[in-house]
Amino acid sequence: MKLQNKVIAITGSGQGLGRAMAVHLAKEGAQIAIIDLNQEHMEETRAQVEAAGSQASVFVCNVADEAQVEATFQAISEQMGGLHGLINNAGILRDGLLIKAKDGEVKKMSLAQWQAVIDVNLTGVFLCGREAAEQMIKTNEGGCIINISSIARAGNFGQTNYSAAKAGVAAMAVTWAKELARYKIRANAIAPGFIATEMTAGMKPEALEKICAGIPAGRMGTPDEIGDAAVFLLANDYMSGRIIEVDGGLRL
Repeated sequence: MKLQNKVIAITGSGQGLGRAMAVHLAKEGAQIAIIDLNQEHMEETRAQVEAAGSQASVFVCNVADEAQVEATFQAISEQMGGLHGLINNAGILRDGLLIKAKDGEVKKMSLAQWQAVIDVNLTGVFLCGREAAEQMIKTNEGGCIINISSIARAGNFGQTNYSAAKAGVAAMAVTWAKELARYKIRANAIAPGFIATEMTAGMKPEALEKICAGIPAGRMGTPDEIGDAAVFLLANDYMSGRIIEVDGGLRL
């Protein structure tokens, strides 16, 4: 797929990694459908996309709400003239141990902690992937869906909910690659390791130093390096059903 003037939707692109990918793809000539909940943040992303030389439209949407997702992807196709790619990036954290017993007290991960992450990080990906595929099928132009998984999909301490969701979105990408190939739609996933974002910038220096010490590359990745992986997967029409690990050699 040549990215010039192609419409790429990115969920969770009001800030963080989603915003960085939006700007990165804009530099390649893609038009960006910015999907998030915070109008102000999305407008900031749109300004950066336009400064990068491309165009963007904003769509307020809770990815865990089926009706909102259906309406959003219909609007993207109508307002932007089609849909050629989707990056399922929106996600939240509600970390905690499955169960912790100390001094006779037992604390458990609540169902609310579990469900909140599953609703956004797994169900949201399912809903957006399904609706994006429908729009791509309608235009008969094909396309590509990229799910943002994580190194945590292999299992990570304190992240039962997050790890389960990220394993699920990787499996969905492989499944969709098989099911959607007949419609000229490809599906892949990116599994980032530790990436330098606003979230990690707020961590204590000693914690960051410990993390970097365990990464063979000796540093955290940059959002642009995740953007490079997204460009590769969108552009290479023979890449489908694969999970690209961008983690500096780290394996949990």
